[in-house]
Amino acid sequence: MGLFKKIKSFLFYSSSSPFLWVLLSLVLGILIGTSSALFLFILEYVTTLRHANPAFLYGLPLGGFLIGYLYFHFGGRANKGNNLLLQEYHHPIEKISFKMAPFVLLGTWITHLFGGSAGREGTAIQIGGTLADQFTQLFKLTPKGRQVLLLMGISGGFASVFGTPLAGALFALELMGVSRKKYTYIFPVLLTAFISHYVCLTWGITHTIYVVESVPPLSLLLLLKIGLAGILFGLTAVLFVKSTNLVTYLSHSCINYAPLRPFWGGIVLILLCFLIQDQQFLGLGIETIVHSFSTSQPFAIFLLKILFTAVTLGTGFKGGEVTPLFFIGATLGSFLALYLQLPLSFVASLGFVAVFAGATKTPFACLCMAGELFGTEVLIYACLACLIAYRISGKHSIYKIQLYQ
Repeated sequence: MGLFKKIKSFLFYSSSSPFLWVLLSLVLGILIGTSSALFLFILEYVTTLRHANPAFLYGLPLGGFLIGYLYFHFGGRANKGNNLLLQEYHHPIEKISFKMAPFVLLGTWITHLFGGSAGREGTAIQIGGTLADQFTQLFKLTPKGRQVLLLMGISGGFASVFGTPLAGALFALELMGVSRKKYTYIFPVLLTAFISHYVCLTWGITHTIYVVESVPPLSLLLLLKIGLAGILFGLTAVLFVKSTNLVTYLSHSCINYAPLRPFWGGIVLILLCFLIQDQQFLGLGIETIVHSFSTSQPFAIFLLKILFTAVTLGTGFKGGEVTPLFFIGATLGSFLALYLQLPLSFVASLGFVAVFAGATKTPFACLCMAGELFGTEVLIYACLACLIAYRISGKHSIYKIQLYQ
């Protein structure tokens, strides 16, 4: 009996046991994939509901107040969002409360039901990280083991919500600034990403397909053009980060009671919609992203998306920044293609990942995403665009606690 307990302890309660990490990858992959499927299913439903009822936009201030009220009075540390995951990874204080998951789910659904310009990766990452951290005490993991668990949760959330498991694993590692010396645990991180991705698909969730119609042949002139585009993508990432930070600063400086920040943010968004007479900047904006791969977009489109998203997230609505970054990058690339005399869908695909790379400091994850979404033909060009955007954007990141490498 004593020998059985020792074997059991080594297999499932030892941080160095491969069986433990395979078990955790399986359990977490199923839980995160299922949670992401539920999240995406209801997100699509509320988005369809809003499109069918444009008057829902008028409920944005009240929806914002509800989100702000819940987080201010009951959310506690959950209000830090993705930055809480970064903080607990680098400077652990206490276990992430389970309530973070339902709070961010509800907050994101409300945001999109009424038309807030936000994404979805923040929600998926917070759900994944929260679910993962619940197993820390159960399996008596060491601080290092807990870090691996958080990486698994982040990779699973990202992979399942975008359908990009390789990018999900690399995103988690780059986001947390994991050095190559600590890549020992990349297997469970990658395994969790793949399991959660396929579990999400098993529930019937489908992901948007982007088509790059043609890739130009390699030449020095082409590389110079992509280099120029990469610089513009990097500067756009900086503009996005600074705009969101500015709105956050102004809302905190001018409005003392936190629930009133998204309330007034909702009013500003309504006024902006009336001013420009266009609602394509509300919600995820997937239709515009897809459209930018086939039709050249006006210059103002990506700037207006920055404005709408900065107001939405800067005043306290929930969701994420990544899908808006896809929108901004793809529409900017679509605009630049005309002047660079390059295939429209090709430059749109580069902007899609490069602006994201610049704003998140995760260039290699973005490179993997380019391969998974657009095909391997764009990889060498996406690599150049992402690395240049990453370097041009400097230390500016949408994640305030992120350690810049």
